[in-house]
Amino acid sequence: MSTGLTPDLGDPEVLARLFAPAADQAAVGLAVSGGPDSLALMLLAQRWASALDSPPRLIVYSLDHGLRPEAAGEVQMVLREAEKLGLAAHGLSWTGDKPETGVQEAARQARYRIIGEAMQADGAGLLLTAHHRADQAETVLMRLAHGSGIEGLKGMNALSQVEGVAVFRPLLDVEPASMALIVEEAGLAPVTDPSNSDLAYERVRWRRRLPLLAEDGLDSATLARFATRMAEADLALTQVADAAFAELVTLDGFGAASMPQAAFHALSSAIGRRVLARTLNIVGGRQKPRALGQIEKLYDHIALGDLPRAATLLGAVVRLKGQNLTISREPGRALPEACVLGPHQKLVWDQRFLITNLSDTSGLRAGATDFMPRHRLEHFLGFKVTTPAEAIRTAPLVRDADGEILSLGGWSFDDRISVELLVD
Repeated sequence: MSTGLTPDLGDPEVLARLFAPAADQAAVGLAVSGGPDSLALMLLAQRWASALDSPPRLIVYSLDHGLRPEAAGEVQMVLREAEKLGLAAHGLSWTGDKPETGVQEAARQARYRIIGEAMQADGAGLLLTAHHRADQAETVLMRLAHGSGIEGLKGMNALSQVEGVAVFRPLLDVEPASMALIVEEAGLAPVTDPSNSDLAYERVRWRRRLPLLAEDGLDSATLARFATRMAEADLALTQVADAAFAELVTLDGFGAASMPQAAFHALSSAIGRRVLARTLNIVGGRQKPRALGQIEKLYDHIALGDLPRAATLLGAVVRLKGQNLTISREPGRALPEACVLGPHQKLVWDQRFLITNLSDTSGLRAGATDFMPRHRLEHFLGFKVTTPAEAIRTAPLVRDADGEILSLGGWSFDDRISVELLVD
């Protein structure tokens, strides 16, 4: 929680508190570019770890994005300084063609992907980054300007998943000036990335405005406190939305959802949007929105009663059917290819179902049901099937080598197979 006061980075107890979430890891990665912030992270992490009886193994990762000729030398500098501290370090490269537009976002994705692959090879389960209080302030301002809701205005979380990598930001409530002082006292000469002063980037423009905003009291500490308050509000709304989801939303064995329209409309819009977003996330295979307003727009159509016959969003089909709102997986949207399920193998299918081969049997195949007449489904299941056709087509089907059906959707007909619908 932001207090407005920057922590004393020379106090071992403060370092123990800041880095505590990483203490139980066997190995921890450090993303170090060579700038003042990441060098401070490396120095502080080494001091923290050296004070522990059983510290995690620290591994420094420095990536040359291939966008500036100086970057290769900067990576080598990081590797030398890491070696002086007794830390393992790897220099990495982003090779291949680079996009003409959206370079920063592409570089961010590549950075986490490449470092994530290196971490997996090294057995590191958590990546530490040097995001600080001013970064948090810039993030809040950018999202405020983009019309973000509470979930966005809480800024960056200390712990999160980024491009599939578990990320921890231990210095998120530390002022960058304190970090720069740590680097200066250590006698290190940080590198300067010219993109950090390029006004073509929105974040840089907000960075330039921060001192002016601070003159009227809107400094990075105030914005960080605001982010903390938004995180508290977000948590409260999430708890209420989770309770509403549990009460209203029914998920069937095909992975389709339904909820009563009247009860859904009775929810406040803030809760209703979250219930809708969670349902879309589960049913649609956990696809990310391309824009913040996508779910809000769909919610507004539902609330106003002008939803088309069938609306599609995030891999899901949304319909008003009788007194219910139904949501099912959109057919043809990147469903997994049929695959072999080996002995005692687990398979997360379409990010929706966990399928487990409980036996020594080989040659089991999992794929989409695609088409099966309802009368045949009802013969297997023993009850009338009313779920939307696309939910049936996109549900997983497991057969053995002889073509016998072992499971369908979330139902298993054979002791060799276990199937679980993933709802979190």
